Amino acid sequence: MRILFYCDTVFSFGGVQRVLAEIAKALSKEHEVTILTTDTHMDLSMYGYDRSSVRFDFLQFMNSPLMENLICKGYGFLYKYMLPHVSCTSAVYGRSFFLPVYKRQLVEKVNKGNYDVVIGVHAFCALHLASIRNKVHAGKVMGWMHNSYGAFFEKKHPYLSRLKGFFKYQMSVLDDIVVLSGADKKKYEECLKLSPKVIFNPLTVDVKGRADLQSRQFLSVGRFSKGHKGFDLLIKAFASFAGRHTSWKLHLVGEGPEEKLYRLLIAEYELEDRIKIHPFTKDIYMHYLQNSVYVLASRWEGMPLVLMEAMAYGLPVVASDIPICKELLEGKGAGVLFKTENVEDLADSLSYMATGANLKSMSDKAVAYAECFKMDRIIKQWEEIIN
Repeated sequence: MRILFYCDTVFSFGGVQRVLAEIAKALSKEHEVTILTTDTHMDLSMYGYDRSSVRFDFLQFMNSPLMENLICKGYGFLYKYMLPHVSCTSAVYGRSFFLPVYKRQLVEKVNKGNYDVVIGVHAFCALHLASIRNKVHAGKVMGWMHNSYGAFFEKKHPYLSRLKGFFKYQMSVLDDIVVLSGADKKKYEECLKLSPKVIFNPLTVDVKGRADLQSRQFLSVGRFSKGHKGFDLLIKAFASFAGRHTSWKLHLVGEGPEEKLYRLLIAEYELEDRIKIHPFTKDIYMHYLQNSVYVLASRWEGMPLVLMEAMAYGLPVVASDIPICKELLEGKGAGVLFKTENVEDLADSLSYMATGANLKSMSDKAVAYAECFKMDRIIKQWEEIIN
């Protein structure tokens, strides 16, 4: 079977890129797999593509005619702010949000490959494919969502602001939609009248040992992006926790635009000797091995890869009670949940892990539970849906 993944960027650090790489490589053992990307550079060693049969194709969109661009942007403004989001207005917006010249290029690329299955990775690439579904020859065209329903439509600054109606009507033309949680599936069904399938993300690490439960160190990993991963909340909570527990430290691993803010917060609380920031590394497993408890303070998530990776290394977890974490962790005995964005509740959870929790029992349960997310189980679900 010939399979195409369409993704905007592939060769950069990120959870989407990492999961795509692992799924594509696994499927390429039995199928001919190609990734179509708008990247302008290629680093096959980045996610181990150089040790696989995954192929690549590249797409650089041409400049659109000025008048076409103005008409499409004008209608886009009308649709978002003035028109009712019903079937007919959404259908017209479907003709303009992804410019006609871009559609022609994408149709040509996709049909030239004579693919059996085409998968749009993340919301916008899936919407692009939905807009050209009637011109694509592939037997199945799918969308693979990598963020939560809440991130798309409900958070303070949603990724798909004022596009809920459009998303509903546009995505209905796809043959399948894959989401990352049962909570999202329920939202899609109730609010969008769509019927997605749930496939969890797989573990993307080869486990090389067990966490050091005696190190008295918390770990949190992720991109330092604005208002997402909650590192600001974690620093404030640790500052509250630190006076009561003088021997524990916190390690943050990541890079991004909010790093300066975090360093200022650390300095404000005079915790430079107890909170350390480390850059991203390909050897992330070293951090899993050297710490005692993993903390995920995110305000929202699709499915947090690092959470499952940390559990595979035996790290008990503290996580915000966002829907995906509740779905993954409730009743598993591998960690505790705190109220999302509640700094004091997070500080109390840190205290519990430092003094009252049976870390050894949690660690054992985390390792056992992480087995559910191994690649062979997840790829079986992908095989079922593409076939």
